[in-house]
Amino acid sequence: MNKKIKRILDKKNKSKIICLTAYSKNIAAILDKHCDLILVGDSLGSVLYDFKSTKEVSLDTMINHSKSVRFGVKRSLMVVDMPYNTYRNNKEALRNAKLVMKKTKCDAVKLEGGKKIISIVRTLIKNKIPVMGHLGILPQTEKKFFFKGKKIFEINKLLKDSKLLEKAGIFSIVLECVETKLAKKITEQLKIPTIGIGSSAYCDGQVLVTDDLIGLGKSKFRFVKKYANINQIINSAVKKYKVEVLKKKFPKSKHSFVTR
Repeated sequence: MNKKIKRILDKKNKSKIICLTAYSKNIAAILDKHCDLILVGDSLGSVLYDFKSTKEVSLDTMINHSKSVRFGVKRSLMVVDMPYNTYRNNKEALRNAKLVMKKTKCDAVKLEGGKKIISIVRTLIKNKIPVMGHLGILPQTEKKFFFKGKKIFEINKLLKDSKLLEKAGIFSIVLECVETKLAKKITEQLKIPTIGIGSSAYCDGQVLVTDDLIGLGKSKFRFVKKYANINQIINSAVKKYKVEVLKKKFPKSKHSFVTR
């Protein structure tokens, strides 16, 4: 077993797991100092490309961003989202997951879904490709954004799916916008860690989109908390640069090359 994956598993019931998204080397290098797990999420579709949904994200796009992230990740576990329509059957999933692992040198891949993808999950794990699960709101296939676990059939399905995924061999599972009491129950019943996003503090860890956390994005989701306003800092720096160039204060001699 990958030592980094074992480290994540060992945190169950002991210490909260810190997870954030990264789409480039520079951000990844900063996160790597603080995170246990760095996710190259297909959320990059809306964050970087203004796509209406993650369905528009291609495999090549995920691979290219993941290759950049890999340069910045030394300590954390690196997980890459398998994009929409890249794991519709066992053969396709195995081919694409192998490609992702080979080209990005990531530690694991993440797939959305429960019972419908169990055979695919088993196939990947059998071929030594570690898998992270994802239940609750599934951005790749969701039509409407409502939290899960209010209705009885949703509760039963999520409980069953989480156990099926665990039995299939996943090492952790993201719970997105799962009702608090249900998230707590799933976390208590599973031996593997749960990573929550909008699913309460009862999960074994938390994940957010980094651009939202630092105030670079414009997300208005209830579960997002902004810890900084990088947008403001960048704006201030660029404004100062503009003023200095216009007033001929930059560049000075120390920023230039002079023959003596």
